[in-house]
Amino acid sequence: MDIKSIFSGKKQVILLKSFITIFVFLMIPSFGLFPSFEIPCLAADAIPGSFSDMIKKANPGVVNVSVVKTTPIEEQFNSPLGTDDPFYEFFKRFYGDQIPKNYIQRGLGTGFIIDKEGYILTNNHVAEGADEIVVKLSDNKEYKARVIGLDSKTDLALIKIDGAKDLTPLTLGNSDQIDVGDWVVAIGNPFGLEHTVTAGIVSAKYRQTGVASYENYIQTDAAINQGNSGGPLMNTNGEVIGINSNIYSETGGSIGIGFAIPINMAKELLPQLKKGKVVRGWLGVSIQKITSDLQNKLGLNDARGALVGDVTEGGPAQKAGIQSGDVIVTFDGKAINEMSELPLIVASTPVGKNTKIDVIRNGEKKTFDIKVGELKDVEPAPSPPRSGGDNYSTGFGFTVADITPEMASQYNLAAKSGVIIVDVDNGSPAEETGLLSGDIVAEIDREKIANTSQFNRKIRGYKKGDTILFLIKREGSSLFLTLKVPQ
Repeated sequence: MDIKSIFSGKKQVILLKSFITIFVFLMIPSFGLFPSFEIPCLAADAIPGSFSDMIKKANPGVVNVSVVKTTPIEEQFNSPLGTDDPFYEFFKRFYGDQIPKNYIQRGLGTGFIIDKEGYILTNNHVAEGADEIVVKLSDNKEYKARVIGLDSKTDLALIKIDGAKDLTPLTLGNSDQIDVGDWVVAIGNPFGLEHTVTAGIVSAKYRQTGVASYENYIQTDAAINQGNSGGPLMNTNGEVIGINSNIYSETGGSIGIGFAIPINMAKELLPQLKKGKVVRGWLGVSIQKITSDLQNKLGLNDARGALVGDVTEGGPAQKAGIQSGDVIVTFDGKAINEMSELPLIVASTPVGKNTKIDVIRNGEKKTFDIKVGELKDVEPAPSPPRSGGDNYSTGFGFTVADITPEMASQYNLAAKSGVIIVDVDNGSPAEETGLLSGDIVAEIDREKIANTSQFNRKIRGYKKGDTILFLIKREGSSLFLTLKVPQ
């Protein structure tokens, strides 16, 4: 059989052309006519073959934390037939003593040793209110621990054991150096299963969940469950880069969304925790995130910074000249890109320090000198009433009423007069924008509102599709909200 007989006919011609095309495609890179290409793949050294060596070194530094908390129970005795039972005193005398006086709560958590002296870091929610804390080391030796410092605002706790020898502290790393996608390992006691190890990656950084006052969480998909609280989140070098704190879950078990306190935050607070009290800087403002609607209503060029909703009377910000509606863009030389960055920066600033703060006011940048104050815990004020009085329905899904002197006195309202929202309809534009019953309407489009008559006149001036800017006072602070008039 010759070449012609093999490649005769249309099919053979097509086959020959295919062979030639493949040959040319493979040979052209050899002649340098165009660069060759490679399929990207993960480097072999980027995928850990095993974490076993790291875990063996870290395990002695991870401890089991057992706590006992006693909660008094208000004595209550109910007769089987009610309080009108003629034998009520009889039943109470003979059966009342059987009612427990205290509720004993036992809990398990995790911690890790940070130095040879026996200091251990864990979560505030693990140690707070504990009558007894017992720490078990990896060699099963147990020691009574005492609380040195607690900080509920970051969910950090420092405890200490005495008398233990040859302790193996863990190395504290740098949480600022981790990146999304980095491998991490969590060690803890989920559901009492001691020294359980889980691995995953950093899913996100700088998360806020609303669990604590000061949050900058590392999010991870390394499994974290009940009992892991207070345990270390470690990088592949065996350094602690986070303290496991809480999870997002509808069932109580891990679904791959866990949160850890950055170790750098703990390192900053350690000197104060060792003294037993954490002191934070205070600015005296309530702030909020700048939405696109707020940006448009306030005439801002971008959404950077923290919008000041309210300024505390007599606070550092008011003394410096900061006003409601200002946008803080720089504090102490640090740029404020996200609203959540400001509280962390101010809190870590030494009390009494004189610094500068830059704001945007009516489109212009202004600089103020400010002396940082000390943050104090303030008891929340009683909630205002939810209904009652002569009410005015706005037509936007909420109802308002005038604040009376009696109402202001009874509920300790800062405003002695004004307009209060007494009802918000489910599914209404008002509910969607975030208005709540009990909110006080301080301003509408930067005009102060004194009563429902003024409120009514102002509201009637808007047309369908307009956006209304409200300044709302809520539970001692203020915030801006926008509501779009329904079409």
